Amino acid sequence: MASTQTIQLAAGLGTTTAPSPPAPLLTRLPSHAAAGVHQSMITDSVSRLKSATSIPAGVRVRPDEDGAPEVPYAVSLSVPASPSGVHLGASIRRGDARAQAAPSETKIDIHPAEPSHSQLTMIKGADGEPPVQCAVPRSTSTRDRRFDQFKTFSGRLERQLSSLRGMPPQEPADIETAESNKISEEEADGGEVPTADRYFAALEGPELDTLRATEVAVLPKDERWPFLLRFPISAFGMCLGVTSQAMLWKTLATEPSTAFLGVSPDVNHALWWLSVALMVLVSAIYLLKVVFYFEAVRREFHHPIRVNFFFAPWIACLFLVKGSPRPVWTIHHVVWFLLMAPIFLLDLKIYGQWMSGGERRLSKVANPSNHLAIVGNFVGALLGARMGLREGPIFFFAVGLVHYIVLFVTLYQRLPTNVQLPKELHPVFFLFIAAPSVASMAWARLRGEFDMGARVAYFVALFLFMSLAVRANMFRGIRFSLAWWAYTFPMTSAAIATVLYASEVTTVATRSLAVGLSGIATVTVTGVLATTVYHAFVRKDLFPNDVSIAITRRKPKFSKILAHLRSSGADVKELVFSFSSKNGASDSDDSASAVSKDYSNSSGDQSPMTRPIN
Repeated sequence: MASTQTIQLAAGLGTTTAPSPPAPLLTRLPSHAAAGVHQSMITDSVSRLKSATSIPAGVRVRPDEDGAPEVPYAVSLSVPASPSGVHLGASIRRGDARAQAAPSETKIDIHPAEPSHSQLTMIKGADGEPPVQCAVPRSTSTRDRRFDQFKTFSGRLERQLSSLRGMPPQEPADIETAESNKISEEEADGGEVPTADRYFAALEGPELDTLRATEVAVLPKDERWPFLLRFPISAFGMCLGVTSQAMLWKTLATEPSTAFLGVSPDVNHALWWLSVALMVLVSAIYLLKVVFYFEAVRREFHHPIRVNFFFAPWIACLFLVKGSPRPVWTIHHVVWFLLMAPIFLLDLKIYGQWMSGGERRLSKVANPSNHLAIVGNFVGALLGARMGLREGPIFFFAVGLVHYIVLFVTLYQRLPTNVQLPKELHPVFFLFIAAPSVASMAWARLRGEFDMGARVAYFVALFLFMSLAVRANMFRGIRFSLAWWAYTFPMTSAAIATVLYASEVTTVATRSLAVGLSGIATVTVTGVLATTVYHAFVRKDLFPNDVSIAITRRKPKFSKILAHLRSSGADVKELVFSFSSKNGASDSDDSASAVSKDYSNSSGDQSPMTRPIN
């Protein structure tokens, strides 16, 4: 097929008036073809039009060095790609007749450039001359609209404001961008979010944050997204780790079992202010995400795993109050009610879904991160008991205890994904320790002593801690990610519970255990915090593209899956399709049950992957 290329030139022409010729039929021409066009053809064509063409109305004329007016003109070249090529205009329907064009014909069309929206710019004159006001055209490139579907106004407000200013609607610069924008608009229509079944079908891993090989994301995966769109709700895990450290060092400075350490309260003061600063920073960033990318927040809230992290900000605030340098019982009770109100509302939402038996029932969405939905009740009961409240803390303790037992049994039976966890996600298993550790402290404060009930919960937490510690092979060679913060908060909770137990059972063994666990928790938090700062500000890879919120609302068609595999950056070496015996081979979209893909990543490693197409 023939191809053409449009070349924009500027020429100084005459002043007579002539109508603009119609737009020629254009196709694209490779750069090597354009190089073969004789410059004399362009020069002769421009010369012939000097006397016949005038300056279009609305075009500002600026004289050149010779005093002749300078007017921008557009030159369009239409040449065949090869002597045997067929021109795109070889077959044009005009009524019932067809006009045949010669394959080797070369066309040159020169017409005044179309006026475009421009802005006035003052250019300084030479040798004391007054400045010249010139019209500088605005850039014709269009704004990237692929992220509009996740914005709060989805780009509609900006289009309305542009219409009020009288600006014409912008067209996509190329076919690829237009197609991408079309897909994004289709995904944004209706304002719906993917269902829980869709999240499980499109994502994999215990945190459901990895896109399956047979899925197509609605956002480009090969380029960096805006920072707010990459900032996940799980970032509040950093606040949990640091605020729990402030609470630990306050306990070490006040409990009798660790009085021999001589811990200064200044350590607690410094950690508490650091916790406040970190909490304010993370909260401010996520509030900006709520304001500018509310649709992304909605998708996180409907994510079967991410929804549990919406408890994290309020748990971190409870830790801040509990670790405050001032005595807790002097704080007004209204603070406790204000912090427990959102936790209560989230309990109604999440626990109701677990119990309703729908698509978000507990047997389907059970995951170690569900412990965050339990811990908030125990932390609230602990803080309320220290503030002198009674009925409210008992209520939240009872609600948390019942649902923790159900969750513990469900997780022990089988994980919903029924696949081996990737190494970088093994730290989430430490969340098993958090709930019983905090529950033992809460019950001890409610009862006024570390009695039998508190000891039962504490021993369960201690056993779980030891069962994970002896499996050191699970944590070797782990690539750093935000999942590392799952080490910190549960380990600190176990250390605080051990300090309280050592105050009740005062022996050398209990004191040594309290000091040892406290030291391990502090070193872990310090190391993870330093590594987080390094990856955030030096390597700048702490927040990768959050593909878990960029899935389509509906399963992509089988043809789109094949097109995605062909156009992927990796080298696809083999595609093996096994057809289901249940559905037969009549419908390829429903009968293709597996796609096996061997590919090479940028580092040269190869890893076979087998993913179902459901």
